[in-house]
Amino acid sequence: MPEIRPIAPLKQLKLESFNNLTKSLSFNIYDICYAMSEREQSDYIAYIDEEYNAERLTDILTQVADIIGANILNIACQDYDPEGASVTMLISELPITEEPENREAPGPLPDAVVAHLDKSHITVHTYPESHPDNGISTFRADIDVSTCGRVSPLQALNFLIHSFDSDIVIIDYRVRGFTRDVRGRKHYIDHKINSIQNFMGKDTLQRYQAIDVNVYQENIFHTKMMLKAFELDNYLFGIDEDDLSPREKKTVAKRLKREMSEIFYGTNVAK
Repeated sequence: MPEIRPIAPLKQLKLESFNNLTKSLSFNIYDICYAMSEREQSDYIAYIDEEYNAERLTDILTQVADIIGANILNIACQDYDPEGASVTMLISELPITEEPENREAPGPLPDAVVAHLDKSHITVHTYPESHPDNGISTFRADIDVSTCGRVSPLQALNFLIHSFDSDIVIIDYRVRGFTRDVRGRKHYIDHKINSIQNFMGKDTLQRYQAIDVNVYQENIFHTKMMLKAFELDNYLFGIDEDDLSPREKKTVAKRLKREMSEIFYGTNVAK
């Protein structure tokens, strides 16, 4: 597990005009559960749909905008029938009185949309679904935080991970485009980074198995995380572990672990 150490930011750049770099942080967050009957599967989908409705998602993204220092220009949100929700925000960069830190240190945690940042936005889409044959139900939330300028979406990293019941988290971070200094030289990134993990809190890294796939020369960073601990009761909906026979416990645990492994590694496992 890498130690979280603040590092010196890049020397402040004197730009020819404004910062044209686009920094995009994308999440796929998965919650996995087992619901034995068709009724319980339906109840799980209804629970997730209510727990992460458009109003709740709007609140989460509003806090994200505040964390990264953005002004919300516009919000569009929608609850879908039969389930799912979307929020999009257009945001603009707030006046900055001092240079943002953009350093390798974890951002804030939560206490318990359409929005625009100049050429920036925050979006979330939810996808609840269930498998009728094996009792596995999943909830996926796709989140994108894209900023243009000096602010960094990485500051909202820990807040977003802890705002959802996250069994598996797949994160992509990319810096696109370039900006010019006063001498006309192009700069393709304005802060130091060697792994998304360096921006996570120690408690997060202790709870998750994490692997990186990075393309440094292209400023592309990819991290996948899966919870290390597996307690069957935490994955059951509508029933308790004591309601299952020893054989059923083994079968259900195997199904859940297989589902999580397939999502984490992005490949189907042979039965």
